[in-house]
Amino acid sequence: MKINCLIIDDEPLAINVIKNYLEAVENFEVTATFSNPIEGLNFVKNNKVDVIFLDINMPVLDGINFIKSLENPPLLVITSAYSQFAIETYELDVLDYLVKPIEFPRLMKTLNKISKRLSSNIGTPQETGIESPFIFVKIDKKRMKKIFFNEILVIESLKDYLKINTLTGKYIIHSTLSDFTDLLPERNFLRIHRSYTIAIDKIDAVEGNSIEIEGLRYVIGRSYIDHVKQRILNSPM
Repeated sequence: MKINCLIIDDEPLAINVIKNYLEAVENFEVTATFSNPIEGLNFVKNNKVDVIFLDINMPVLDGINFIKSLENPPLLVITSAYSQFAIETYELDVLDYLVKPIEFPRLMKTLNKISKRLSSNIGTPQETGIESPFIFVKIDKKRMKKIFFNEILVIESLKDYLKINTLTGKYIIHSTLSDFTDLLPERNFLRIHRSYTIAIDKIDAVEGNSIEIEGLRYVIGRSYIDHVKQRILNSPM
C-alpha cells in the first residue's frame, strides 16, 4: 500500500527536508510538492491524497484557512517553526504538529501514526488485497525495520528499551512500553502488565494469572487482571 503524501510549504528547503525523509521510508510516496498553497489546494481537489504536510505561515492562503477550505480533508500534519498554533490546529482535527527543525526520529512517530490511522480505516488485507498493516521501528542508527502487526507476539519492557518478539525475529528499540502500545491497533493488542503488551490473537492459553504465548508464560499484573480477562473473553480468538 502506497501512502500518497503532499507537501505544501513556501520554503523550498523545508520541502526538501520532509521530501528526503519520506523518500527514505518504504510505502510513503511524495505525490507532489507546492510552495504556492493555492496550487496545492487545486491539486487536492482533483487528486487522491492520503496525507498533507502543511506549513502554517504562507502568503495568500495560510495553513489554517487552507484546512478550513477543504470539504473532505485527508490526514493533516502541520509543519511549522511556531508552536503557538498547535491548539487551534488540533481543533481542526490535525493528526500531528511538527515544530521545525524537524528531526527524523520525530517524523517517524508521525509516520507510524499515519500508518495506524489509515490501517484502521480499511478492511482486512484479505478483503482489500493490500499489504498487512505495519509499523516502522529504528533498530540501529541507520536502519528502520518494517514490522507487520500480525507478526508481533509480545512487547517486553526493558527499562528505557523494548524487546519486540515477532514470528520472524526479536528486535530491541529505544522506547517506553506506553508510547509504543499507543501506536498499536487497540483491538489487536493488550497491555497485561507494566512490562508486557501482547497480541490478543497469539494467546494460546490463559491459566490463573498468566497468559501463554508460543510456549512461554507471561504474568498478568494485579491491577490489569480484571480488564485483561474481560477483553480476552470478549475478543474473537
